[in-house]
Amino acid sequence: KNKFESLRKVSFMTSRMKSLQYLDMSNNLLRHDGADVRCQWAESLSELDLSSNQLADAVFECLPVNVKILSLQNNQISNVPRGMVELKSLEELNLASNRLADLPGCSGFASLQFLNIEMNLILTPSADFFQSCPRVRELQAGHNPFKCSCELQAFIGLERQSGGKLSGWPAAYVCEYPQGLRGTELKDFHLSQLACNTTLLLVTALLLTLVLVAAVAFLCIYLDVPWYVRMTWQWTQTKRRAWHDPPGDQGPVLQFHAFISYSERDSLWVKNELIPNLEKGEGCVQLCQHERNFIPGKSIVENIINCIEKSYKSIFVLSPNFVQSEWCHYELYFAHHKLFSENSNSLILILLEPIPPYLIPARYHKLKALMAKRTYLEWPKERSKHALFWANLRAAISIN
Repeated sequence: KNKFESLRKVSFMTSRMKSLQYLDMSNNLLRHDGADVRCQWAESLSELDLSSNQLADAVFECLPVNVKILSLQNNQISNVPRGMVELKSLEELNLASNRLADLPGCSGFASLQFLNIEMNLILTPSADFFQSCPRVRELQAGHNPFKCSCELQAFIGLERQSGGKLSGWPAAYVCEYPQGLRGTELKDFHLSQLACNTTLLLVTALLLTLVLVAAVAFLCIYLDVPWYVRMTWQWTQTKRRAWHDPPGDQGPVLQFHAFISYSERDSLWVKNELIPNLEKGEGCVQLCQHERNFIPGKSIVENIINCIEKSYKSIFVLSPNFVQSEWCHYELYFAHHKLFSENSNSLILILLEPIPPYLIPARYHKLKALMAKRTYLEWPKERSKHALFWANLRAAISIN
């Protein structure tokens, strides 16, 4: 508690004191500017107290070589320079209440056994301290503003590995940052390995993404999503073209009683049985057939949509051949869309031949649903029942 200002001058004052072992220069105004003139301490000096002064990093250029116990508490030290001086005899070092941002290494302190670095500015101390300082028996590093993050996980692991070398654990080791964890003891702070290992996190995220993409792709293929997207796009495009028609064009008007959808393999029955029986006689039915009513120049999908919209009903001739026809499925899709969009009862199903359930592909779930919920007409093999069949079909079409 005097007014000494120059650490170098103090060292010269002791240079002739042959028996000096302990020197307390605490609570002074000591500074050291790192001048080229070397300091000269008494060789016998083994304990030096320089706490509560105004010393900065350059103090390590002006220390007694044989000192064993050194206190630099409450100064302005922000870094322990490497290679400035070798204090081979130093056993105890007190650096509490300074401005250090990390634990110092032991490259110049080969015999260091005790280190006090409390109340500094250490956020995430190095985890390799005890590896670089194998002789240290006790480390006081509490009361620092620890930032509880992934980088601190390794330091927390030191407590278990060091076997009680961290003095003041766990009460003195408390999270300061982030705000949500302030006051949490380091022993209670845990993060998963996945959250802290960037490589593992990226690999896991990549694998999950690949699995998700594969699952979505499988579901899309299994449920035939691309087909439905393509059909919805075609329907939207046709509607868009209809909206942009000239003002005089009133759009699709009902021109037919029924649109017929069938497989080409069943065309003989349609041409020889269905069309002649419905279009002849009293109350003839006007049928829309793709061979005679599709408009040249328009796409097949556009023709299908137009024919369905111009028809009061849609007749589907179901058979194993129908299930295998791509275009029949298009027609069923758009007719089903009309059924729901207009809330009408416009579908008539004729079962020409029995269809085993296993023959119906997954994409035909609409057909499965329709066959399960809607009544369909079965084409009788007995000729005596044909008249009743045609009467029921005419009644279903409801010409009036």
